[in-house]
Amino acid sequence: MSESILLAALWGVAANILAMVPSRDNHWSRAYLLIACGIPILGFVTMQHGPVAGLIVLLGGMSILRWPVVYLGRWVRSRLD
Repeated sequence: MSESILLAALWGVAANILAMVPSRDNHWSRAYLLIACGIPILGFVTMQHGPVAGLIVLLGGMSILRWPVVYLGRWVRSRLD
């Protein structure tokens, strides 16, 4: 297993562990941390394995961090109206 896939898997495990721990701010500070760590990992996976693997990792990350994606979509839609 390559380093980039291993890092992506560890990111997913860390995201699930962080989601199980109670939080006062509804996990938003942890989501920002996961996004900041996940973007370079996504680039690393894409660089080593190509855009299809990068897209799969992106979709996996979006399924874990779905609320930031929902709010981003709402914000973009409000800007376009």
